[in-house]
Amino acid sequence: MNWYVVYTKPKWEKKVAERLNQIGIECYCPVITQIKQWSDRKKKIEGPLFNSYVFVQLLDMDRNAVFQVAGVIRYLFWLGKPAIVKDEEIAIIKKGLSDSNVSDVSVTAFQVGDRIKLESGVFSSQNAIVQEISNTHYILVLESLGCVLKIKYK
Repeated sequence: MNWYVVYTKPKWEKKVAERLNQIGIECYCPVITQIKQWSDRKKKIEGPLFNSYVFVQLLDMDRNAVFQVAGVIRYLFWLGKPAIVKDEEIAIIKKGLSDSNVSDVSVTAFQVGDRIKLESGVFSSQNAIVQEISNTHYILVLESLGCVLKIKYK
């Protein structure tokens, strides 16, 4: 069985995960505890690590079952197919969040100017600088090769 990523309504992640479990679909909604401060008090709040995402593990033929739950919008797609998350990646997230030495966790997207290392594809192990981000593509500068790489996504 594969792990898929389900996109939910904003702030519905924990509700969706609970309801998916109730109908027998194995799911995982990684949560973190943060201290929020208002002008008059501080409070510990448990929120999702990934906003609007819940991981579900099921067979490919059972994928439509998640739409029985209110709050589920769609699956996350990568290169025209539903995004599949490896078991090892889910295990890494679980282990990282259960580690008592970790005090602050956050997820951020790439920003213009970030230096990254490409992990797959033809340019695997090349260092790049993010030059531009749009709704359809990234433009990366590969300094060591003296070229600009445009990566389209859907």
